[in-house]
Amino acid sequence: MKLDERNEALLALLQQNARESTSSLARKLNLSRTAVHERIVRLEEAGVIAGYSVRLGSGAAQRRITAQVMINVSPRLHKGVEAALTRVKEVKTLHTVSGQHDLIAIVQTESTEQMDEVLDRIGQIDGIERTQSAIILSTKLER
Repeated sequence: MKLDERNEALLALLQQNARESTSSLARKLNLSRTAVHERIVRLEEAGVIAGYSVRLGSGAAQRRITAQVMINVSPRLHKGVEAALTRVKEVKTLHTVSGQHDLIAIVQTESTEQMDEVLDRIGQIDGIERTQSAIILSTKLER
């Protein structure tokens, strides 16, 4: 689907606040409410909008420990490692990357003790050769 300027502007507004009313979006975009609704439906159907989520406020986010885990994987076991990591509920995001690591996982736990246990479980997955973790101390920008 080709995105025109209005679709790009609509997506930017939804990324700022996915709960903003269609009427409010329509006013900001100088479109009718029906036109905005139809654009959203088309963007969803085309897979441009894959879903909606909740971003936690700073208080709730501060109570969680988040780590970026860089992972080196044995090439022949890559699919199995990915499958095993998707079953670890504390793994919130998993990326394949270029460079010295093969994967980066974003892991969230309620405590440092739980993080330690999860990192140990990840390190024991067959096919993971090495991990390197960085605890996220604060987030300066999130869009």
